[in-house]
Amino acid sequence: MKVVVLKFGGTSVRSKENRMKAALRVVSAKEAGYHPVVVVSAIGRRGEPYATDTLVGLLSEIDPVIEPDSREMDLMMACGEIISSAVFAHTLKSLGHPAMAMRGGQAGIRTDGSYGSARILGVNPIGLYEVLGRGAIPVVCGFQGVWTDGKLPGAELTTLGRGGSDTTAAAIGAALGAERVEIYTDVDGVKTADPDFVPHAPTLPKVSYDEVAEIAHLGAKVLHPRAAEVAMRFGIPLWVKNTFSDAAGTEVVHRDGVDGRRVTGVTHSGKLVYLQMDLSGVEESARRAVMRMVYETLGQHSFNLYMVNLSPTSFGFAVPRDQYGTFMLLFDGLVFPINGSLIMLQVGDEATPETRTQLRLLGDVPLVKMTVTEGCTMVSLVGQDYIQQPGVFHWVLDTLIQAQVPVLQTSDSDFSVSLLVPESELHRAVHALHDQFLPPPVVA
Repeated sequence: MKVVVLKFGGTSVRSKENRMKAALRVVSAKEAGYHPVVVVSAIGRRGEPYATDTLVGLLSEIDPVIEPDSREMDLMMACGEIISSAVFAHTLKSLGHPAMAMRGGQAGIRTDGSYGSARILGVNPIGLYEVLGRGAIPVVCGFQGVWTDGKLPGAELTTLGRGGSDTTAAAIGAALGAERVEIYTDVDGVKTADPDFVPHAPTLPKVSYDEVAEIAHLGAKVLHPRAAEVAMRFGIPLWVKNTFSDAAGTEVVHRDGVDGRRVTGVTHSGKLVYLQMDLSGVEESARRAVMRMVYETLGQHSFNLYMVNLSPTSFGFAVPRDQYGTFMLLFDGLVFPINGSLIMLQVGDEATPETRTQLRLLGDVPLVKMTVTEGCTMVSLVGQDYIQQPGVFHWVLDTLIQAQVPVLQTSDSDFSVSLLVPESELHRAVHALHDQFLPPPVVA
């Protein structure tokens, strides 16, 4: 059975006209001799009636002081994909093609019990094979699965976090041994930069799984990194295409399938807050324990960290601006029991009322301050093997210096060089790096 998985994002299913264009993609795959399996995201984007953010708002606006229960939040968030799958399945039926909407659990997706950010543990595709065997097209809700703890009757619905529909498609593709997985969006494929920043940024015909995962981790929203990781692990060919054009798209392949020692693109994150903790006043034996407790707490609360750096007397990282409020609640005035004594953490140069109260209650407790730099963002140059060439890091820094863009912090990996810059300078930084490392071809 030749299976192809087609995933359609929110813009591809947001209107009747868009859904019809997407449905015709599915029909074309069927007419070409494939057995298509469809994965859909919720209809539309923030503010539209069935978008995930809109549904979440129905709970959060009831009482802003009381945080919704994570289990109920997952039930609410999953409604968008359920509506979308039923509507898309009926659209296919209107074209004369039998189809069946399926929740993630009905498609066999099993997850861990982490509400809001669950990970797929496995896919049992029996239900999918049954629907395909009837000659119908499965239309699966992206972004969701089920888990059971053996206590509650039935299985509990969980969601996979932002971009989870991409991961759903890749996991189903792996479980079915699909010929390929096609991710449909509203751009022509993976571009060398955000087209809203660099309108002339070209589409890459091929990228490696490693590159696209790096691009996604560093802020690009064209494909979720978990999807690339799943596809790479199981050797599933992956494509990123545009629902609304006939562009060839971008093929995602193994590293040996693309030219090495090249620049892939320039990407950027959203709004960040950079935090640096000075441990020079803490006994050397206690420093490692402080770092461990901070990072364990960050992991337990699912923080996304950027620009992580460590030194013998300090450590730092950036968190998304929308997670900074939670960070303050967790860490400002937090008291660590270290080696039989107490250490208290203060976030920022000025003590908040909560920190001052803690100090009055606890008396003479060593205070460790965390410096806060707001209004930041991260810009990154991504390249397979290229980043490891001598002089590249200096060239990147010099490019931003020449463009008069202040650099607040740097970090690097095997595939990227990242720089923390003021948010106000982001456009200039992206343009400077793109023009320097990915100049447009000269037209004779």
